[in-house]
Amino acid sequence: MPHAGLMDERTLGPERGPLQRARLHIRGGRRRLRQGKTAAGIVTLYDALDAAMFWYFAVPGRKAALAIAPGDDLNNDRTMFGILVRSGVLDGSFDFDAFDRLAERALREELPGYDHREVLAGIERVMTRLGVMPFDEDTLPPEDPATF
Repeated sequence: MPHAGLMDERTLGPERGPLQRARLHIRGGRRRLRQGKTAAGIVTLYDALDAAMFWYFAVPGRKAALAIAPGDDLNNDRTMFGILVRSGVLDGSFDFDAFDRLAERALREELPGYDHREVLAGIERVMTRLGVMPFDEDTLPPEDPATF
């Protein structure tokens, strides 16, 4: 994954670690999509979204304002996304279920000919709403061009 060797998530902690991971994976996912590595790009963006949600929930002031119901599994991506929509952080226009299915498919097979532009735009809107984007890529550790 794009963060391998570029950060120690545990050392950064529960807030800075997932935020850094999300940003590294946004950058890496975009690069992979530009290179035509569509399946890898989609999976990388999924991990970026996962990290972004964990980061959002890790900040005590934000978490307290969320509409978390008893029994909500805060380790489940679908549940976390639903809470963010239910709480008004996200507007629900991004189809998380379709993205989840696409990422599952991308884990099993390459996606030749898949037009990723709409998914990338949707992910970028979500990342902006969560506060992960925009960010200055120059503040990130430099990419290793040898990484997949």
